[in-house]
This record gives sequence, C-alpha cells and structure tokens, in this order.
Amino acid sequence: MAMPDLVIKIGSMALIQKEDNAIDYNIFQRLGMALRPGMILVTSGATEIGRLDYIQRTGKELSGLTEQDKVDYSAEGQAILMNTYRSFIRPEYGVRQVLVEHNHFNDPQRREHIRRLLERSAAQGTIPIINYNDPVNDEEVRKLELASRRAQGAEVVECVDNDETAAVVAHLISAKNMILLTSTEGIYLDRNNPSTLVKLVTGQTIEEMRQKVAELMGHCNGASRSGANGARAKLAFALRAVEHGTNVIIGHASHHIDDLLMGKVPCTRLGLNLTEGEQK
Repeated sequence: MAMPDLVIKIGSMALIQKEDNAIDYNIFQRLGMALRPGMILVTSGATEIGRLDYIQRTGKELSGLTEQDKVDYSAEGQAILMNTYRSFIRPEYGVRQVLVEHNHFNDPQRREHIRRLLERSAAQGTIPIINYNDPVNDEEVRKLELASRRAQGAEVVECVDNDETAAVVAHLISAKNMILLTSTEGIYLDRNNPSTLVKLVTGQTIEEMRQKVAELMGHCNGASRSGANGARAKLAFALRAVEHGTNVIIGHASHHIDDLLMGKVPCTRLGLNLTEGEQK
C-alpha cells in the first residue's frame, strides 16, 4: 500500500503577487502540477485570498473587529483556494480537503482518525489538502481550551500557524521529508543580505541540532506580514519535525519540488547527519 512520505506547506504570501494584490497563478500551477499521491499539502492563503476577493468585489476592506474580519475573509477565500488548486492538480488525481482545528491533534482518537484518512488517501490515489478551519474558530474559546490543557500538564498543539500544523502532520505520518515553501530562499543570517543564506543546518545528535537552531534563531527578526510569526517560529517548528525524524527544507515557492528535494536550488535544509547537496 502506498504511504504518505512528504508534507509540503505553503504560506499565504507565497501565493500572492503582493505588488498587484492578486493571486499568483504561476505558483499554484507549478505546485499543483508537482503534487501526486503520497504527498500532503498544508496550505495557508484562505484569509488573504478572501480579503483580496472581497476588495475586488466591493472596492473596500471589512472594517469590523480584526479577528472577526479574518474569520469572514477565510470563509470567503477557502472555496477559491481549493478551486484554484483543483484547476492545476493533474485530473487523474482526486483532491480531498481536510479542515483541521487544534483539538483534532490534542485528542488521541481524533488524531488517529486523521492519520488513517491521510494513509488511505495515498493508497487511493488522492491528494489531501489541509488547512486550519478558521471560519469556525473562536479565538477566545480556543485560548480557554488550550489554557485548560496546559493547566492539566498536557501537551498542547495550537495549529493556528500552519508551519506547526505541517510539523504535527509530518510527525503523525512519520514523513521522510517536509518542505516549507515561502516567499524567500530560506533562512538568512541577515535577511537584507542574500549572500547570508544558511544552506545547511545539521548535526549528529538532536541536542546538537537544538543548539544550532537556537543560535540561528538569534539572527531572525521580522516577518513577511502583520500577524505572521516569522523565521524564528518557522525554525522552531522545523526543529520539532527534525526531532521526530523528518528532514526539513525551507525554500522559495517558485522552485520546483523535485529541485528542492534534490538540493539543486538555493534553500535551507535541516536534518540529522545531512551533507551538502544531499537530502535523504
């Protein structure tokens, strides 16, 4: 039976032509044509695409509470997001939308339910596309639920950041590789200097990896958009995946998936016992 072995996550800003406030269909096409059964896509973008759609239709943005507006934009953008992916994924492959919330991964039975769904999808020749279920998310209720779990000493998964969702999914299916697609080539020592791209973060032990990632996080400041957690959070979630045996690639969404996996293009790779130009 075919098994899922690659998790791909793409961020909102990688799907948008920021200067034109428009969807970047070239990115959707390149990614959609590369997807095949055995791959799992974790996608952001519903909120931003919903916002752009609302502006195009009304000529203005919503003016309510920030969190409420995000929910409303997400509900509008989710259908557009999935329809756009479907337009470019090869017609012989089925596409399955999987909307998740934090409690799905904090509950063992629900987590196992998702794992089995993802495994069946690979075996049945379909591609799961995962996103956080923002339209039904109540921020205050979520915070109370998570606080209650922390007070009980339980491990907590939030999944509001899709980098975290991707890391959790990679652990769930024991993925060999995880690719985080962004609007940059990877992680930089100085984000204003492209020559400082960090190409490889590796070590012989998990503790060595933790030390190297902690040092690298000290160079990371800022984010691509308001509300984003930036490179520091991306590294933290990448490390979580590495701790569970998954190799991680952080690279530009304009690159082909196979080129990123084979190390043919600039990117940042993290994993135990990796060498230059090699992705296990």
